[in-house]
Amino acid sequence: MITTIDDTAPVVVRLDIDIDAPLQKVWNLHTDVNSWTTWQPDITAASADGPLLPGSVFRWSTFGLDIVSTVHAVEPGSRTLWGGPAHGITGVHQWTFAQHGPRTRVRTEESWDGEPILADPDGMRQALEASLTSWLGHLKRAAES
Repeated sequence: MITTIDDTAPVVVRLDIDIDAPLQKVWNLHTDVNSWTTWQPDITAASADGPLLPGSVFRWSTFGLDIVSTVHAVEPGSRTLWGGPAHGITGVHQWTFAQHGPRTRVRTEESWDGEPILADPDGMRQALEASLTSWLGHLKRAAES
């Protein structure tokens, strides 16, 4: 059972951002997978058959990768954890949310492992950091609008 990211993976990135919006608004944007493409231009397709629940699966595409993610944990209003394989990469992605006054602190943490990662860990770390930085920025803009 997966309960968090893999801290022993060759690539681990952790980032946070403060968003000037209520936690519920940020949470709703984050957990409505079917609407990701309306505010996250790096995601070209996203579909879920229902709400994010442990054991549920959703499909999405980003940067030419078609990804099938399995949800491992959901703590409403505070945490999601999902992961899965994509093109030889095993990724585990955790998001946490906390209200701080009128702002919401969002932390994203992701681990990557697999042959493509082992072949170029520094390049893959840079790519993941750029991707997560962009995702956080898009989430901030959408939530603050």
